Amino acid sequence: MSTLFSVNLNKLALIRNSRGTDYPNLLYFVKKLIDLGVKGFTVHPRPDERHIRYQDVYDISAFLKDYKDIEFNIEGNPNEQFLSLIREVKPHQCTLVPDSEDQLTSDHGFDIIKHKDMLSALSHELQGFGTRCAVFIDPDIEQIKAVIDSDVQTIEMYTEEWARAYSNGKNDNNIDFNEVKQRFSDCITLASDNGIRVNAGHDLNLDNLADLLGLGHIAEVSIGHAFTIESLEQGMDNVVRQYLDICA
Repeated sequence: MSTLFSVNLNKLALIRNSRGTDYPNLLYFVKKLIDLGVKGFTVHPRPDERHIRYQDVYDISAFLKDYKDIEFNIEGNPNEQFLSLIREVKPHQCTLVPDSEDQLTSDHGFDIIKHKDMLSALSHELQGFGTRCAVFIDPDIEQIKAVIDSDVQTIEMYTEEWARAYSNGKNDNNIDFNEVKQRFSDCITLASDNGIRVNAGHDLNLDNLADLLGLGHIAEVSIGHAFTIESLEQGMDNVVRQYLDICA
């Protein structure tokens, strides 16, 4: 089974915002990436709008109305501002992430054991108006068990540990790559065997993605930071082609 490759647009928005203009124009690149074969886009608006702005979410959503086979995924901390946006836009997927307002980037998943009732209720609400609700979680088997015991039907596994172990495990005695690999594999397998859709994201790149996908079925990956850097180094057309080949 193939994996959906979703491009996270945050870094393109960050470059745009650094000059106070509309260059690069996000919709131009959304169209370019669709023409290259990309079938999904992710944005993560934060309260300070340092990269994706709330208006971008409305603009991208409106633009994608003409593309019935393209998925739009909106990530964020489920505060009232964010949830109001989701209720209005009704994206294909909403990924709930436990970010604080001043957090530089996502660095941990939800504790589903602690927040099961809240996350189950939000999952029910979003699914009620046609939005798949995913919950960002750490690669921990006890968290997977808690997901199975909840009403959450989709997770996004936080893969920063995978990326760090993949790049440093052979040179750092404090990192046991085989242990990390086995844990990710166990989590993916347990979730999938119990009907949970598994997505993945954070620090994935052209080097470490294929081996992660080899551990079990991952429905979707969202990649932005590495994708932007790799596009600068190798050209966007070439990088998109490589990701689509890996995900196929």
